[in-house]
Amino acid sequence: MDKLWAQARPELESLVGANNYVTWLAPLSLRAIEGGAADIACPTRFLSDWVSRHYARPIIDALTAQGAAVERVTFTVAAAPAAAAPAGPAAAGARPAAPARPRPAPREDELSAPIDTRFTFDNFIVGKPNELAHAAARRVAEGGFVTFNPLFLYGGVGLGKTHLMHAIASERRSRDPDARVLYLSAEQFMYRFVQALRERTVMDFKELFRTVDLLMVDDVQFIAGKDSTQEEFFHTFNALVDQGKQIVISADRAPGEIKDLEDRIKSRLSCGLIVDLHPTDYELRLSILQSKTDLFRATYPGLQMGQGVLEFLAHRITSNVRVLEGALQRLFAFASLMGREIDLDMTQECLTDILRASDRKVSVEEIQRKVAEHYNIRLSDLVGPKRVRTLARPRQIAMYLAKQMTSRSLPEIGRRFGGRDHTTIMHGVRKIEELCAADNSLAEDVQLLRRALEA
Repeated sequence: MDKLWAQARPELESLVGANNYVTWLAPLSLRAIEGGAADIACPTRFLSDWVSRHYARPIIDALTAQGAAVERVTFTVAAAPAAAAPAGPAAAGARPAAPARPRPAPREDELSAPIDTRFTFDNFIVGKPNELAHAAARRVAEGGFVTFNPLFLYGGVGLGKTHLMHAIASERRSRDPDARVLYLSAEQFMYRFVQALRERTVMDFKELFRTVDLLMVDDVQFIAGKDSTQEEFFHTFNALVDQGKQIVISADRAPGEIKDLEDRIKSRLSCGLIVDLHPTDYELRLSILQSKTDLFRATYPGLQMGQGVLEFLAHRITSNVRVLEGALQRLFAFASLMGREIDLDMTQECLTDILRASDRKVSVEEIQRKVAEHYNIRLSDLVGPKRVRTLARPRQIAMYLAKQMTSRSLPEIGRRFGGRDHTTIMHGVRKIEELCAADNSLAEDVQLLRRALEA
């Protein structure tokens, strides 16, 4: 059997390709052929299931090419011989490999990033901009059948994506302590994969990631442009979906807008529920401030909050929730140290830098969304490479508004418009300035968009 298998290996590699052979088939060995069935030894149950679904036919063809009477394949979970030779000409003259010391496979709780138990559903403030994201996250956290997979959460910094991810993980583990929940960033996923390649424990990596009940990957845009990691992520994603296991993904933008992300991954990510966490509105910001104030009062007992302070902060600080919470924390600390009441005068004195930075409160992403909605075009087309007139003019208007209404530099704006050069942004700004002076209709359009963004 060993000789027959050694003869079949080069044929098998040519049928499935070198990468697939090394990843999936090199660990196998041939145990016996009886009654037309080839019995193959696999080191793990996961590997046997995967190979039986995807590579049974190439194994039959490779063995048949060597004259073996094989019609079907069976699999037995058993360690393959340690001295199995690699296929192909590279094996000739190679030194025998030193026997590998068995290494225990890591568990998901060893690889998972720490879950911050402070982030719960109970202290997540729900408003119109995030109510759909909150409802979808709670549904996933409950376990059981979910009609959408994956759940894809996206939005700018400080809008609650990470809070919801941690809340899902905490709630799921609380409801089902036996559930295998793996939460990590896309950067950590890449690091673990590279580590597995280096230590030759790829099969352990695959078995761990593809046997979890809930996989959560934060900041998936990080793997864009990293081909090997994208390949592994794609196969991991498919394997879990095929098994009916839940996936939750977060990013700073929608799948279709992530540059250098493979089209097949964009397509897979778009098959589930995609939820945009919109920038906070005044009511949501005020609710968050009121909730945080109650918490801070327990830390700073006796401090008085003057009338109108929270309303003032909710109106002026619109960038994101983290800046808002940081400003409130600074106010309480300052008032405690100085022994003063938190009134409007002290607020303006203490938060001068934050308030100045918040004067230009509109983000480039908000401008892009508003312009795309106004002209009824797709956001991906607005920032994409197409140069047709129906897209070019709205794109230039968005560039103009980004320059006028944000503090971003021209190179920064260019990066948010599909990686365009700063000279392209400058040309677009000048073009709209010229057109506004000559075309009243376009000038009115620009002013309408500006008022809508300032509202």
